Amino acid sequence: RGMGYGIDSEVTKASGDGGIDGVIREDTLGLREIYLQAKKWEGSVGGPEIQKFIGALNTHKAQTGIFITQGDFTPKAREMADRSSLRVVLIDGKALVKYMMEFGVGTAVDKTYTLKKISDDYFEELS
Repeated sequence: RGMGYGIDSEVTKASGDGGIDGVIREDTLGLREIYLQAKKWEGSVGGPEIQKFIGALNTHKAQTGIFITQGDFTPKAREMADRSSLRVVLIDGKALVKYMMEFGVGTAVDKTYTLKKISDDYFEELS
């Protein structure tokens, strides 16, 4: 939502979600849906996980999926996503942080700085 996607979204049940953690609906009729999978892993997500996700997308007759991890993806995982006939976007931890900062999602302002300059008109106003 922070990035401007979708008019509606849902998070699936924690268990028995069929490999899908959430769905973003981009239009009222549900013609364009983006299916999500998120893994809170420290290490790398491998090819088998991407293969399962692509299978879940096929089961839901989805055209687009986003797989998010706070870790990274193996080269095999990236290759599988690229070779899929479906649109599979992989977002690793570095990209996730970049998007969070860029769109202000899950972030808070820590410090604000004021940059001052000398006013050219100041001394003219005094005379």
